[in-house]
Amino acid sequence: MGASIDVTLSAMARPVLSCTSAPEDDDRPVAARSVVASVLLPLDPPELAAQALVRCAALFGIAEGTCRVALSRMVAAGELQAADGRYRLTGGLLQRQVRQRQGRRPGRLVWSGRWRLAVVSGGRRPAGERAVLRAELRQLRMAEWREGVWLRPDNLPGWDDAVAGAAPTVLERCGWLLGDLVPAAGETPAELAQRLWEVQAWADGARRLARRLDATEPRLERGDVSALAPGFRAAAAVVRHLTGDPLLPGELLPPSWPGDDVRQRYDAYERLYRRVLQQWIAAG
Repeated sequence: MGASIDVTLSAMARPVLSCTSAPEDDDRPVAARSVVASVLLPLDPPELAAQALVRCAALFGIAEGTCRVALSRMVAAGELQAADGRYRLTGGLLQRQVRQRQGRRPGRLVWSGRWRLAVVSGGRRPAGERAVLRAELRQLRMAEWREGVWLRPDNLPGWDDAVAGAAPTVLERCGWLLGDLVPAAGETPAELAQRLWEVQAWADGARRLARRLDATEPRLERGDVSALAPGFRAAAAVVRHLTGDPLLPGELLPPSWPGDDVRQRYDAYERLYRRVLQQWIAAG
């Protein structure tokens, strides 16, 4: 395969809908589609040779034929484009790529104290439609303040573009406001934010996941290829967790918030993991 291989890590292809952490250890079987999406999502451009994807799938005991069937199905579903033996992400998976990059490299504005609000209109809808709408609003890193009223601090750049790129359900069902917010009597804005976004649970999960990286790193430093599969799972869990970071302004966070520390820790881990994985793929 040679030195041109560029493989990195991403969350297993599942949406993030809350700020709580995944379990410490996840030994469930991994589908070939999840491996393909997880490897391609962080790349720029998000494409890789078929043989490299096959080797990554082999880390989880996925046979070459099974992986190639998954690639064909993803092409048919509009999730991949194939050309000259290489596969490139397309369609809805690219939207997930944007969310993951924001979790890894967040941009935040100085907070003026104002809030973005989404007011859901249109009357009662079936439970399935309500669940989809709630998931989409959470992916905008909003939280439900009152029934049908979602909010977040106005501290994220490109907010109008993010809303414009949201699912049609969000655009059709929500009205948008920008203004000041007065919490309930006796509750400060910081207390409100920490309650709505389960801030302490997210911080505890981030620290646990950082310890998972610490447990795998010495084996990777020795070039132990048996650490690649558990290391992949650990890294995927971290990226998934970072995607769920509410990205609140510092004024609303508790002391010793671990978000940026975990990002820096993960960046160093990813460089190490990428080196070992590239060597293993090239050797194959």
